Amino acid sequence: MASKQLPKGVAPATRIDAKRTLREIKLLRHMDHDNIIKIKDIIPPPEKEKFNDVYIAYELMDTDLHQIIRSSQALTDDHCQYFLYQLLRGLKYIHSANVLHRDLKPSNLLLDANCDLKICDFGLARTTSETDFMTEYVVTRWYRAPELLLNCSEYTAAIDIWSVGCILMEIIRREPLFAGKDYVQQLGLITQLLGSPEDSDLGFLRNDNARKYVKQLPRFPKQPFAEKFPDVSLVAIDLAEKMLVFDPSKRITGKLGQ
Repeated sequence: MASKQLPKGVAPATRIDAKRTLREIKLLRHMDHDNIIKIKDIIPPPEKEKFNDVYIAYELMDTDLHQIIRSSQALTDDHCQYFLYQLLRGLKYIHSANVLHRDLKPSNLLLDANCDLKICDFGLARTTSETDFMTEYVVTRWYRAPELLLNCSEYTAAIDIWSVGCILMEIIRREPLFAGKDYVQQLGLITQLLGSPEDSDLGFLRNDNARKYVKQLPRFPKQPFAEKFPDVSLVAIDLAEKMLVFDPSKRITGKLGQ
């Protein structure tokens, strides 16, 4: 088994970590799926009066997708397809429970020696019924959807699908697709590949300032993925192009993972 220690202390950062860990426990105790990490045990302090540490025991995995991508290990098309299938399968289950993961990235996808994949780290996850979940930090920048970069006040499960599209291309290319150094560069890298959005693509933006900001950005034509990435299979290209769509309402859903 692998374990995680609930942080000590009462500093603000520590309180945030503790709340995220508690949120993860509350969500994972209700989830039962082959592609989602399982909590095996929670080890409380021996005495409530000495509540300094809590240990959470998870099922043991060998590595994570980030480590595999950065390694020299060869990855075949079969590897890529199997990883993606499992990721979408797990995500379909998560979304069917009306939960958004909100922090999908290679390091949160655990693997064992059989290439079995499990989604982990639900510390930022939220149910879609929660009303305050739009206010916190979500998703590591490189995997963040345009609506999050533009501080959209409402978003959907489509943010997770965008992250999957980024992960898919990273598995194949062995490097991040959009490795922006800040929000501005991140949005610039996205528009340079997908092309500048038209007015019809901005229906999800309720804020006039956000719309004005997008419209004043340098204009770029769309680059066909097949031309930009000639070594990537057409099947993968087709799927990535359907996931990496600027308008979240036009993104494919996670129902492929069946």
